[in-house]
Amino acid sequence: MAQLISDRRDIDFNLYEMFDVQELLQFEAFKDFDKKTFDMIINEARNLAIKELLPTYEDGDKTGVSYNGDGTVTTPDSFKKAHKLYVENEWTAPIASEEWGGQGLPATISGAAKEYFSGANWSIMAYGSMGAGTGGMIENFGTQEQKETYIRNLYSGKWGGTMLLTESDAGSELGRLTTSAKKNDDGTYTLTGTKIFITCGEHDLVDQIIHPVLARVEGAPEGTKGISIFIVPKYLVNKDGSLGERNDIVCTNCEHKHGLHGNGTCTMSMGSKGKCTGYLLGEENRGMKIMFRMMNGARMGTALQAQAYASTCYLYALNYARERIQGKDLSDFTGPSVPIIQHPDVRRNLITMKSYVDGMRSLIYYLFKNIDLAKASKDQAQKTRATGMVELLTPIVKGYCSEVGYDVCVQAMQIYGGAGYCQDYPVEALTRDCKIVSIYEGTTGIQSMDLVARKIPMENGDLFRAYIGEMKQTIAKAKEITQLYDLAQKLDGAVDGLAGLTKKLLSTIMSQDIKTGFAHSVPFLHIMGDVTLGWMMLWRAVTAKEKLEKAGKKDKSFYEGQLHTANFFISSLLPVTLGKINSVEAMCDAAVTMDDAAFGGL
Repeated sequence: MAQLISDRRDIDFNLYEMFDVQELLQFEAFKDFDKKTFDMIINEARNLAIKELLPTYEDGDKTGVSYNGDGTVTTPDSFKKAHKLYVENEWTAPIASEEWGGQGLPATISGAAKEYFSGANWSIMAYGSMGAGTGGMIENFGTQEQKETYIRNLYSGKWGGTMLLTESDAGSELGRLTTSAKKNDDGTYTLTGTKIFITCGEHDLVDQIIHPVLARVEGAPEGTKGISIFIVPKYLVNKDGSLGERNDIVCTNCEHKHGLHGNGTCTMSMGSKGKCTGYLLGEENRGMKIMFRMMNGARMGTALQAQAYASTCYLYALNYARERIQGKDLSDFTGPSVPIIQHPDVRRNLITMKSYVDGMRSLIYYLFKNIDLAKASKDQAQKTRATGMVELLTPIVKGYCSEVGYDVCVQAMQIYGGAGYCQDYPVEALTRDCKIVSIYEGTTGIQSMDLVARKIPMENGDLFRAYIGEMKQTIAKAKEITQLYDLAQKLDGAVDGLAGLTKKLLSTIMSQDIKTGFAHSVPFLHIMGDVTLGWMMLWRAVTAKEKLEKAGKKDKSFYEGQLHTANFFISSLLPVTLGKINSVEAMCDAAVTMDDAAFGGL
């Protein structure tokens, strides 16, 4: 049977052969798990995703949510059962602490499970899982009373959660937000304002939704320094935990979106009656720090979402290419028509898609493994290195994977030809769904600015040098393998090119040509993403080569596939990156020196 959503053999390859997830079992945090349990968890996720979530996907896209004009939002009927099963099977907060009702899973295993859920129907997963992010903020920054009031219901999925950041006039410039909070005598706050683009802001799958809201307390400093964050429940919660009075927060609209029709993206209005009650989370004026804890997790989730769409589209296209009979084999024009997978251009397209899908999976799992090490390791040096690698590569994972994942979906449509452009096949809808991932949780431009202005200079550049060093270690190992020596040499040159370019870009940003430097920050992010994926592909090849001699027939094909894919990426795709390096090194200033009127259109 053809694989759906994700290639399970490749997931196992990443977990157990590349990244040795069993290493985590030595730590106290994960001592109650074993490989058998990990496998069972992923199998169950795969079964639920394919049997229950995937059949609802078309309904979610074509029926979508309905805003009813009275502040309520209705999800498709088919979502009800799938969401119920998702919640009842405790998929809502897999990595959260068991103390508060989570499962305490490693992020690496949870990521493998969520890859299936994201590819099957991300909308349903979001309704069930966003509360975990809300609960995580409360667990880390809330009072004991707030923890007792909210966390268990959020982690269990009984209640939903959101994140209210964006306003129409402020957009990504959160320091300009106008939502205000007035402190009351009883310690609560009354909020007034409107937020837009709120995922899962209102729906009919739960009775209660908890909204963390960014707002400025009256008299607080301007800009981001004066932003606080508040817990704003849809219904106030009584002392006994039951739901009380309806709070003055209401959905006033649902966006009509390019994709993700099954998930409500809402406009939320607070204080229209002057009675929107909020509870301060953490300290006043510390809202951005708290919010970014959730945001970084959301950025990782966005990367996984893009990778899951790409993987799903690739497998659909691969299966179609094996079944679609069209055209003659180029070596035998007199023979019968053949499956299109035998045509060279289709094969080039497929191996390109496979390169990115496999490489993204390895990169994302690598970061998940580092998240687990940062959490569980008792070795301070290991914790510090792991934390630093997550910090450095989060903008790459979010920005690069979201762009490349969409490109893979587009290429999947190309495999189908005209049929892929029609709604008869799922790749058309998946491609629309995937476009948002490069926009929300910070556009690619925002990720690139974060990368070059904050992440690379961290610790005087030591994190970046450590990252270069890790790539060099893999290259050195590959050079010891005759078959991989040339690939290692090619990647080595790209790594050196990246290191040199980084120095030039940073020096430009620190000079009077700062705008020219930042005009090249997104291309730089793509270059760093390409080189990082080259590292992952070489790492995969080293791992496969070590296993190949003792492999059985089925595994032999899999491992040989890793060698071919690494060869293609490093020999055919990475040379394009060298051209990109040359482009950025030129530091062309045309984009920033051209007069506004010269852009035309006047």
